[in-house]
Amino acid sequence: MTPKSKSDTRHGPRWIPGDPRGKSLVDGIVRVDHAGEYGATRIYAGQIAVLGDRHRAAPELRHMLAQEQEHLKTFEKMIVARRVRPTALTPLWHVAGFALGAVTAAMGEKAAMACTVAIEEAIDEHYAAQAQALESLPEEAELKSVVEKFREEELEHRDTALANGAEQALGYPVLSAAIKAGSRLAIWLSQRV
Repeated sequence: MTPKSKSDTRHGPRWIPGDPRGKSLVDGIVRVDHAGEYGATRIYAGQIAVLGDRHRAAPELRHMLAQEQEHLKTFEKMIVARRVRPTALTPLWHVAGFALGAVTAAMGEKAAMACTVAIEEAIDEHYAAQAQALESLPEEAELKSVVEKFREEELEHRDTALANGAEQALGYPVLSAAIKAGSRLAIWLSQRV
């Protein structure tokens, strides 16, 4: 018999002591998703500030920013309605998000697209794990639906960035790995702080 992993869905999620459940789980999801969508708006704002309209994908960048702003509005409403404490790290994500977008855009259009791919792949993993965790909370079907819808839109962003040469960026594997690691750290911190 093979050992059951934490993500094995044959028998539902496997919990270990210390894993958040119920309201604690949901509050963490709302908190971290609010922080993530805020950071995403800042990344796209930084990219647009540097690239402006001279990038061939400028309309797509503006479209992705508009979607991220809608995601943020949704989670801002949830923060208030559910009385969830937002992360204390919002000022850091304000600066770090814009800086990440601006720096990768300054490295070139393809590096900016590589940043988008890396961020969106990390978010895809994150949203997939959240949707799975919410399976055990049928009363949170609406939140699960929001997470799944936003996940689809984030994957569209990834695909747009790939179509715009992300993998052709200089040092793509290293740049991608560094941004994904940073994204995972930001997720971990925002859930807790």
